[in-house]
Amino acid sequence: MDGNGRWARARMLPRSAGHKAGTDAVDAVVRASAKSGINVLTLFAFSSENWSRPQTEVSLLLDLFLRALQSRIQELHRNNIRLRVIGERSAFSARLQAQITDAEELTQANTGLVLNIAANYGGRWDIVQAARQIAQRVERGELSAAAIDDAVFAAHLSLAGLPEPDLFIRTGGEQRISNFLLWQLAYTELYFTDVLWPDFDAAAFEQALSAYAQRQRRFGRVSEGDAVANEQQATGA
Repeated sequence: MDGNGRWARARMLPRSAGHKAGTDAVDAVVRASAKSGINVLTLFAFSSENWSRPQTEVSLLLDLFLRALQSRIQELHRNNIRLRVIGERSAFSARLQAQITDAEELTQANTGLVLNIAANYGGRWDIVQAARQIAQRVERGELSAAAIDDAVFAAHLSLAGLPEPDLFIRTGGEQRISNFLLWQLAYTELYFTDVLWPDFDAAAFEQALSAYAQRQRRFGRVSEGDAVANEQQATGA
């Protein structure tokens, strides 16, 4: 969700105004996802690299996160949305950690959209923590090294039990994934837009979904048309 700062600067506003406007875009995309029948939505709210920003901005971002949890969790619950927070939460204040736990427990039985918020998250961190968990199991004799495969590794990642993303969206004009879901994005379709995050409304989201619908996902296989053509060529048809 990129572009909050540039959105504010273009309007001669402080960066904080951009972050606050960005929370409205979150609401719009969550509602649009639920309406569209999307099963899982993961939002990259605060990366492990964001700690290097000025302390005032970091404090603002974490305060916005806390207030968003407090003000929106009941609405999420009423709409049958399950909230999960992925990332290393031990770096957060006790108050924020408690709010996260309360929000997750309140919505854990909901069966609608699964909303993942990636906070103090990094794709490399996710892979390392999974490797550490697996190594500990091997040390305890619960798992042999020979038994480690893709499925075992994926079961120790933050999004274990959920399908890998079909579509990755990045706003703000940058064309990189910036340490987000590195393992899970192996076969994900990538969509980049110049729209800044605070302006990314339901219409912009629908445009991204429409672009995705035009993609042909082959996962290393040939397309159906190519397969038929190859078969005809092989048989001389």
